[in-house]
Amino acid sequence: MRQINTQHTFHIPVMGIGFTIDTPVKVAHLGISSVISLVDDTLVEKMRKFYCEKMKLSYEPITEKQEDHRAKRITEYLNLVDVLVTEKFTAMKRSFEEKSDELQKYIDSFPNFSEIKKRFNEFIQRNTIKEDLRQWLDEHLHPGSIDVNIMTKLDKENYRNNEKLPTEYNDAHAALRGYANSNLCSSIVFSAGMNPRLYGSIEKYDDFYPDERGFIKKKIILKVSDYRSAIIQGKFLAKKGLWVSEYRIESGLNCGGHAFASDGYLLGPILEEFKTHRQDLINTTHELFTAALKTKNRAVPVSPLPVKISAQGGVGTAEEHEFLLQQYGLDTIGWGSPFLLVPETTNVDTHTLDLLCKAKEEDLYLSGISPLGVPFNSLRGNTKDIEKQNNIDKGRPGSSCPRKHVELNTEFGEKAICISSREYQFKKIKQLDTMNLSPEEYKKRYDAITDKSCICVGLGTAALLVNGIETKKEGPGVSVCPGPNIAYFTRTATLQEMMNHIYGRLSLVCEETRPNMFIKELKLYVDYLKSQLAETAQPFSEKQLKYFETFRQNLDEGIAYYKTLFGDFEKKLAVLKEDILGELEKIRLQLHACTAVAA
Repeated sequence: MRQINTQHTFHIPVMGIGFTIDTPVKVAHLGISSVISLVDDTLVEKMRKFYCEKMKLSYEPITEKQEDHRAKRITEYLNLVDVLVTEKFTAMKRSFEEKSDELQKYIDSFPNFSEIKKRFNEFIQRNTIKEDLRQWLDEHLHPGSIDVNIMTKLDKENYRNNEKLPTEYNDAHAALRGYANSNLCSSIVFSAGMNPRLYGSIEKYDDFYPDERGFIKKKIILKVSDYRSAIIQGKFLAKKGLWVSEYRIESGLNCGGHAFASDGYLLGPILEEFKTHRQDLINTTHELFTAALKTKNRAVPVSPLPVKISAQGGVGTAEEHEFLLQQYGLDTIGWGSPFLLVPETTNVDTHTLDLLCKAKEEDLYLSGISPLGVPFNSLRGNTKDIEKQNNIDKGRPGSSCPRKHVELNTEFGEKAICISSREYQFKKIKQLDTMNLSPEEYKKRYDAITDKSCICVGLGTAALLVNGIETKKEGPGVSVCPGPNIAYFTRTATLQEMMNHIYGRLSLVCEETRPNMFIKELKLYVDYLKSQLAETAQPFSEKQLKYFETFRQNLDEGIAYYKTLFGDFEKKLAVLKEDILGELEKIRLQLHACTAVAA
């Protein structure tokens, strides 16, 4: 068991299902925290077998016939990752004894202002005795956190012998149990909103509660889109004696994966609200937290436990990274999509890697392919889309649904099925055939049905391809979900190069053509609003008018906030271009022009 101490000012968020499935094995020994997806236990089991064979460790398969196999697979894989990281970290610390430069590379990777870097350099100037250095390293260096992610909405019910299993065997519940039973001392990231039933089940596991010292072995991170969501979820968990150790704020549209437009709330104003009310959030949840702990006769911290605030989505330069840390008092910044171009850290197959390097702004778009019904960032030309179109052309649209993790639709019976599946799309098209629609309307609805893609397989397949693991059941198609920011990175990079980019020692983007992250997000929101207006049949209902007006008003307020912010900092920070205020006014005029139709 080890306490994690964050030393870098960035983390690598979860990406897809397989892109970061083993990222901690590759980067945690360097002090970098990253996040593993717990969606696909079959992929997890395949990766466990792969690493056991690679490291010549014994491997006993956990089959689907075993009771609670999903949780058991996750526990065993996470324990293996923990062992591998510990071994690599120990070897790195001891490398100085073999005259290797690995330790120095590790220290050099930190930003110049890093306290650990400063202390190390001071120490080695004063001490030459190996035993002293060994002791100092053991006391001060820590690996990055091996964090995990559960998407709360992916809580499919499961069956055995055609009988529905209890709720504790639902997908998200089983994944939680798999993590809770592991040896990890890290954090679990809950994303996609609140799942009260899932959150309630956390209470059963002792590792999520503080001990007498206030130490929590397994911490909770909430990925949130705004302050309101944070305080609602934070209070809900606090009333159960569960502390949220980090609120991870993500841009609604300027990020990878699923995109939540959040009624036009922009990242800058959201971060400002967290900055203003951070202590209120801590005080409010602490009061509820301690009262619940007393009721449960558990150890009660005397003062509020630490709370981190982090952000991610669209960050692309060292100036933006530093600006967010300083302006909003953030603890760490998530760098996601750029790491898809770092083969040392993520699993991206050769074809997809080439597409990502060549991607322009127009190649990255919000698609309707997700079976969750939420807009999904996609990249044109990905092999999963090609595979999907081939099936449509053969008259067999839909997926065979090998994983079944998104079986959430009960339109055709009590037992849910996935709307990306061949079974669902066959039934839906058959239903469509009876509706006597015009050719134009029929095609529109047909395309909407068949557009859905099997992303719970597609987002994991790259990990199999990269590591030479067979894909007979999955097929070779890869879905990829980068954020729009990837358009400004044009080549692969080493891990060292990407860290140098983040800390301002190297630039991997053309900053003359890349827009400021806040301006890019604002443009994405205006474009999103335009598309919603165009796609909504007129006349608008009262509810639709209210939605459009709220969206426009929130964007207007965001623009006003940025004008004030950028006006104050325009001459001080390289992160802001000279014409940024003019760009804001131009976007404001576009916004009002596009929403005039809704008036």
